[in-house]
Amino acid sequence: MKIGNIQFGHRPVLLAPMEDVTDVGFRLLCKRFGAAMVYTEFVSADALIRSIKSTVSKLNICDTERPVGIQIYGRDVDAMVEAAKIVEQAKPDLIDLNFGCPVKKVANKGAGAGMLKNIPLMLDITRAVVNAVKVPVTVKTRLGWSFEELIIEDLAEQLQDCGIQALTIHGRTRSQMYTGNADWTLIGKVKQNQRIKIPIIGNGDISTPEQALHAFETYGVDAIMVGRASFGHPWIFKEFRDFLDSKQPDTTFDFNRKLDIIEEMLRINVERIDEYRGILHTRRHLAATPIFKGIPDFRPTRIAMLRASTMEELIAILEDCRKRLG
Repeated sequence: MKIGNIQFGHRPVLLAPMEDVTDVGFRLLCKRFGAAMVYTEFVSADALIRSIKSTVSKLNICDTERPVGIQIYGRDVDAMVEAAKIVEQAKPDLIDLNFGCPVKKVANKGAGAGMLKNIPLMLDITRAVVNAVKVPVTVKTRLGWSFEELIIEDLAEQLQDCGIQALTIHGRTRSQMYTGNADWTLIGKVKQNQRIKIPIIGNGDISTPEQALHAFETYGVDAIMVGRASFGHPWIFKEFRDFLDSKQPDTTFDFNRKLDIIEEMLRINVERIDEYRGILHTRRHLAATPIFKGIPDFRPTRIAMLRASTMEELIAILEDCRKRLG
């Protein structure tokens, strides 16, 4: 797969952009373990052009994580163009337009998946951003607003005509949010459309190497994007990569090594942000990581981890887990 001048190789697996998840510490780990591309947390165009500090900080990227994309969202053409120009100065490898976020505070204001209710505006924004920047522009969206409005097949052609260089499709409607099952058949139909020349990236419900292989072989997508399955599990990209490349599973990834990775994520976040927010960014991964699943009577320890307010306290809890379980 190729986007702009970026060559990704055969069957690449990408890390999805996720708010409060894809901070720099997590991105660096996912990249190390085989993510072909990573994305920042999504960035509000309105907040960016108002120079809101917490939003501007999301533009901080480093060469070690390349190729890296920065994703923006908004509902106004001028604001999105201005934001895209600001983002371009951060030198990402591409700019992705978020037309898929389903959460109410975004979609109900007409941004994210809310754009699925206003296709002419979506296309105006896309066309304007493509023309305003020199880096490749891509789009991430959903199948449609609801099951009664499955518009992705026609929409994909329209977005391609606006000049985007790749399209990521999450196999759910906005109305589904993250419930039910992702429908990959429509993603496959977009990919099979002879008029579609840009790469099609599939997203939704890919949590095992077997599912990843099935998505490539059955639906013919150029890449897959992994989101929630990566929480607390950055080595998932190595598991996928080894399986897709017909390598034997790496048996060195035992509990101790995985705990080392979680602790490293915490340290990176604290070092690059600050202690309070670094811990907050790590909590979601601690709550979701599979390494503690199935452990009897683990709930009090999990609660203690999620309540820890200093890195020293949290590391002490994790190290106690190592003594008990490693």
